[in-house]
Amino acid sequence: MENIINFLFQKRIIAPILILVFTGILVKSSKAIINTLFTKGKDNYEKKKRVTIIELTTKIFKFFVYAIAIMMILDIYGVDTKGIIASLGIAGVVLGFALQDTVQDLMSGIYIILENYYVIGDIIRINNFEGEVIEVSLKSTKVRSPSGEVYIFSNRNVNAVVNLSQARAGVKILLPTAYEEKTEKVENAILEILKEAKKIKDVEKDSSYLGIDSLDSSCINYAIIIYCKSTEQWRIKRMVLKIIKEIYETQNIKIPYNQIEVHNGKENL
Repeated sequence: MENIINFLFQKRIIAPILILVFTGILVKSSKAIINTLFTKGKDNYEKKKRVTIIELTTKIFKFFVYAIAIMMILDIYGVDTKGIIASLGIAGVVLGFALQDTVQDLMSGIYIILENYYVIGDIIRINNFEGEVIEVSLKSTKVRSPSGEVYIFSNRNVNAVVNLSQARAGVKILLPTAYEEKTEKVENAILEILKEAKKIKDVEKDSSYLGIDSLDSSCINYAIIIYCKSTEQWRIKRMVLKIIKEIYETQNIKIPYNQIEVHNGKENL
């Protein structure tokens, strides 16, 4: 028993275990502490921005903590860590030239955060893809569309991005209406639609009727613009479309739809 205890308490056994335990505790507690310090008492947008920064800094912190822990353990076993560090420095220079795109991604990731391009939770449009930012790393950004697709793009490719969360959203909605419906009747119905739409939470009062948008082959397209909170435009659009259908049905205003007429090829006798 004494031999087992002596074996377990050798520096080569107990020291690596203590280093790993301390490293794990440090990594787990650091994010909670940083999160509390950086988000307390801030508004929602500032919290989102700081959460993004916390995610990035935590990843960097974990990398350095684990690297130091590994070096300490290797040093305990007599490995020349100074030689490894020197070798890594030379290898880093070589890799820097070989992985220029990766280095560019990392620098762009830092620039995106510092310049406040977007943060986790923002709604953005990039390369004709629109959705919510769900992850920002130093190398790439993940954006999820309302239908669930996730678009992952390298940070170096972010040269033109529209941040819809830093301004209100304007949702243009077309109301296809049959030609035989009187314009005055339709416009009165649209005013009622707007009145109901403005009762929806996050819809702004300057939402308005734009007029006739186009004259199509089977219908007249009237248009309205709904201004709302940028992150709620899809939900609000669905609610407004429901209001349009209900009011059109109540007032017997026809919404045209495509119809197919089938002939059997025989002449009527």
